Amino acid sequence: METQDDRLLAAGAPLPPGAVDAGERPPAARVAELVAAGAPVAVTPAPDGPELLAEVAVYAWLGVRHLRVPDPSSRDVRDVLAMVDSVRGTRPPALSVRGLA
Repeated sequence: METQDDRLLAAGAPLPPGAVDAGERPPAARVAELVAAGAPVAVTPAPDGPELLAEVAVYAWLGVRHLRVPDPSSRDVRDVLAMVDSVRGTRPPALSVRGLA
């Protein structure tokens, strides 16, 4: 399994070998096509703000393997990736609470 360090690239960083660049803020349908083709896909989401986090969540859900973001060490972006991975079932949740009424 890839780590977040492997998935998050600095803006303008070179892509890993074999990765397909979907460009900047591509439509979800285009990203889904590229992911379905089987190659690792890279996307550049919005540059900053709430749009960045929303796009990271959508692209991660679609299966994008590499995201070019302004700050790869951003806690918010890493939290979004962790949340998507937990919801998809590819990573255990950081905290699991069972509530009984």
